[in-house]
Amino acid sequence: MAVRRLDEHSGPLETHCFVCSPINEHGLRIPFSYDDERAEVLASFTFAQRHSGAPTYVHGGLSLAVLNEAMAWAVVAGARRFAVTVDTTARFVRPLRIGADYRVRARIATTAPDRLGTTGTIVDGADRVCVEATAEFRVLSESTASRLSARVATRRDPSA
Repeated sequence: MAVRRLDEHSGPLETHCFVCSPINEHGLRIPFSYDDERAEVLASFTFAQRHSGAPTYVHGGLSLAVLNEAMAWAVVAGARRFAVTVDTTARFVRPLRIGADYRVRARIATTAPDRLGTTGTIVDGADRVCVEATAEFRVLSESTASRLSARVATRRDPSA
């Protein structure tokens, strides 16, 4: 199985992503990987008390953020394109608990010239589905991705 680690240098844009960047001190810092054979993004994670919504439960928005990030990485790693989410639908099957171990998986489900459909699932330690989602991403043109990349580089190097 060919699994490779994904990071902010894996895609066309470097970011300080709230979900995955290891240098975002306020972020979740979830490390994502891509299984080339299965064409699937994978990550394991545990939420802390600071991520709670109701007592002992993870805030639902955080599970959606993790799913959206996994599905976005599926686009970057699988299609080697940069895209933005234009629509997403989620179904909460069972609540996520603070301190429990979870895994997320995501993949590209459908393709069109400027759109990619994705699916994602968060499962618990017993492989029970907790949250599942679908999303549609609009692929950015090469020129738009290049302009965004140049803006990021300019912010990092004021002399550029």
